[in-house]
Amino acid sequence: MSVLVTGGARSGKSSFAERLCMQRSSEAWYVATAQAYDDEMRERIRMHQQGREEAGYLWHTVEEPLALPEWITRMGASHTGMSAPTVLVDCLTLWLTNILLAHEHDPAHVIQGHMDALVSAVKSYPGLLVLVTNEVGDGIVPEYALGRRYRDLAGILNQRIAAICGEVFLVTVGIAIELKSKEYRL
Repeated sequence: MSVLVTGGARSGKSSFAERLCMQRSSEAWYVATAQAYDDEMRERIRMHQQGREEAGYLWHTVEEPLALPEWITRMGASHTGMSAPTVLVDCLTLWLTNILLAHEHDPAHVIQGHMDALVSAVKSYPGLLVLVTNEVGDGIVPEYALGRRYRDLAGILNQRIAAICGEVFLVTVGIAIELKSKEYRL
């Protein structure tokens, strides 16, 4: 089953996702999509790593900033006939940033292809897959075209992933609320 955990910056979504994995399995793969381009980001990554190490839980960490759909597909395929490991991906919006920057001048269908591949990989993963993402559309409209494109693509990606997940949690001020069970359907 796939689970989406969303929320704003510093909402507690990553901590919640980690605790969810710890509650539901004895060990997990932690797929980090962030890239450390500066000292501030390196420090953020270090703090996340330290927090996981201090939790007393068995995390297998891998960095996958671009080929996330392929990694998920390989991990699922390598466990055919046996239970697939729990996987935590942190986070989809950083992955989308990496894809968008790598393909900034490519036509829209190139980015769409990467998003399609991710949706397909998530749908087919045979184990528990916990995906962290950011809600980026609640703020102001970005001033620059690339920022607006990113915001729009993140919203589309989040909607598509939420539609195929069995559970969707919104985390705000450190409190998680499961949304799928409260969804109003027209």
